[in-house]
Amino acid sequence: MKEKLPEIGKISQRVFEELIYPRLGAKSRNVLVGPMHGVDTGIVRIGNRAVAMTTDPVFIVPEYGWERAAWFAIHILLSDVVTSGLAPRYLAIDFNLPMEITEGQLEIVWKTIHRECSHYGVAVVTGHTARYGNCGYPMVGGATVIAEGGLSDYVAPEFVRPGDSIIVTKGPAIEASGIFAAMFPDRLAAKFGPAFARKAEKLFYQMSVVEDALAVVRVGVRDKGVTAMHDATECGLWGGLYEMAQAGGFGVRVTKERIPVMPCVREICDLYGIDPYKSISEGTLIVMCRPKKANQVLAALRRRHVPCAVIGEVTRKGMVLVENDRETPLVHPVVDPFWGAYFGALKGQ
Repeated sequence: MKEKLPEIGKISQRVFEELIYPRLGAKSRNVLVGPMHGVDTGIVRIGNRAVAMTTDPVFIVPEYGWERAAWFAIHILLSDVVTSGLAPRYLAIDFNLPMEITEGQLEIVWKTIHRECSHYGVAVVTGHTARYGNCGYPMVGGATVIAEGGLSDYVAPEFVRPGDSIIVTKGPAIEASGIFAAMFPDRLAAKFGPAFARKAEKLFYQMSVVEDALAVVRVGVRDKGVTAMHDATECGLWGGLYEMAQAGGFGVRVTKERIPVMPCVREICDLYGIDPYKSISEGTLIVMCRPKKANQVLAALRRRHVPCAVIGEVTRKGMVLVENDRETPLVHPVVDPFWGAYFGALKGQ
């Protein structure tokens, strides 16, 4: 492999295309959506049903508090699979737990995961749970979530067409800001005051797109509404938009001033010296939909009090960012600035 691995975080598109994509095991005509850089799920045909799958680490951060950590862990998993447009139904989960976890801590984690799965109609169907040496937080295993629906019910970049509207929920750096608020409330309180710190901590429970995605697909999918969705995780909103365009072979034109920004986000990102639009943003849903359905998608989100806006449109080619009436190329950030800032903050820098 000629391409270098990143110092931290997900592999680059070049590593994916050079190493992973050419070697995907046996071919199957039942694969409807296969592995693509920037696509959150794979989808296969089983009989007359579409079955979507996503696999991610089980990500537990004790410093969040055990219940919050478990809530975040399961919502990371569910947030990816719902971008298929299909409802999550089954969970397979593997826990490779550190030796230091206690019975009480595991009990809180599992009861929280059970509660969230019950709420969304997800059945746990298989798994593995054990403590092992040389395992450590936050990566304590892996899981696969399965969603299913009709063959005409899923969405994917292949259904996007030039002229489709681009809608964003919540805005940039939701995860980056939410994690900083949860991990370093005293620093935020010292800088901006206790009231700001308490308000910022509420960002934590915005780090999910499950409710957003389930709401918008009720408007309709493909020619009846939503054509594709993506959860803007590593490299944030700019990375998410770029990845969707690359996966679908289209372009985008977005206006920065139209993008909503949630309270406390700008201040937190400025404090830690990161660009919010390039920073990890679990909880930010990018939706592409037919333009005649955009108002209905916005209405569905606003009924849930989710900040949202049409920020641009799909084009035939090119990645264009409009800021202050000036057009510049929209490029992939490649490296998410959150990680350096986060580990620096842990060291007290």
